[in-house]
Amino acid sequence: MSFVVPELATPLEAFATALGIGLLIGMERERRPDSAAGLRTFSLVAMLGCLFALLGDKTGGPWMLAVGLLVVSAAMIASNFSSQQEEQYRGFTSEAAIIVTYGLGAAVWHGYATLAVMLAIATTILLYFKAELKQFSQRTTPKDINSILQFAVLSFVILPILPSQDFGPYDAINPRQVWWMVVLISGLALAGYLALRIIGARHGAAVLGIFGGLASSTATTMMFSRHARDHADLVRMAAIVILIANVMVMIRLWLVAGVVAPHLSKPIAIVFLCGIVPGVAVALYSWKALSAAENLPMPEVKNPTELKTAFSFGLLYAAVLLASAWLQDIAGNSGLYIVALVSGLTDADASVLSTLRMFNLEKIPGGEAVIAVTLALMANLVFKIGLVLSIGGGKLTRHALPGLLAIGGGMAAGLLIV
Repeated sequence: MSFVVPELATPLEAFATALGIGLLIGMERERRPDSAAGLRTFSLVAMLGCLFALLGDKTGGPWMLAVGLLVVSAAMIASNFSSQQEEQYRGFTSEAAIIVTYGLGAAVWHGYATLAVMLAIATTILLYFKAELKQFSQRTTPKDINSILQFAVLSFVILPILPSQDFGPYDAINPRQVWWMVVLISGLALAGYLALRIIGARHGAAVLGIFGGLASSTATTMMFSRHARDHADLVRMAAIVILIANVMVMIRLWLVAGVVAPHLSKPIAIVFLCGIVPGVAVALYSWKALSAAENLPMPEVKNPTELKTAFSFGLLYAAVLLASAWLQDIAGNSGLYIVALVSGLTDADASVLSTLRMFNLEKIPGGEAVIAVTLALMANLVFKIGLVLSIGGGKLTRHALPGLLAIGGGMAAGLLIV
């Protein structure tokens, strides 16, 4: 039996949510000795925002929220002036957090409780990771900031203005869809690029392999093949980095497939998993060599969001789309597979994305799409084995080739399973 009056249930829920938001943010502020407010203050401010939103609803005066904000602001100003500890500037973080908390309390009353809770969590994360964010800012260079701004241009300036219509032979080219693929691949590459720049090489082969694979597995393979050739004592380390980078290619493209063609995500995951497992097993077997690594080189990865790079990938992707549609029309499945093999040699991303696009357009069935995706990855793997052989030499080949062949053999076995 409920002891809460029905008409009070919703207001109580709103105030309870506001209180929880205040407690969450206030708990983080409480642990900061230089904070202007703590647990109780933030809890009261969140409920005050909810209360003034309620009063505004009941009185028909939206200005009530503004009155409440003025009250909170005046209280903060008075507190700062009366404090004797303000001999040096401590920043405006706590004051800004108080205003945000007030607004979140008001949002809860107006029916945006879920959004308010999400924003409260995001606010707490920003407050908690102060040192890490400061370190991130200090480690970024003008080139890194330029990369982020260029990605913003690709995503929020160019993408929205492109038409979402099919053009060209076989209606194969949709400008917005093509550019969306550019944004998707550039975003993943940017994440790996920034991680490499910020984390650096101090965390060893695993980190370099993971983020090198996200940024550019080809560049990582080429770089560490050269390093193994010049530094014989780090051949095992270079082999592990190359192996991990090529495992990451499958993980990255599986994530892309999950976004672009969710219906193919499961069969592609099976094929890729069959390649990932032996690749990881070989890497773990060689893990004891990690202790020998002191100074690993950074892969020379180009800025993935540079407009020239983005346009080049977009043109390549569009060309692969046209070639796939044309050869599919005149040669059937064999034409599609030829394109996957040829284009996959140097750029697996464009080949895989074009195949997923054709599947979405219902021009090829799922089974053929999975085969084409696998062939593109295997062709790309063959290209990287060629880099290891030609650049790294025999010693690196002996250490890296078994793992790379295990990845290729695993994918082939996975294709038979699917």
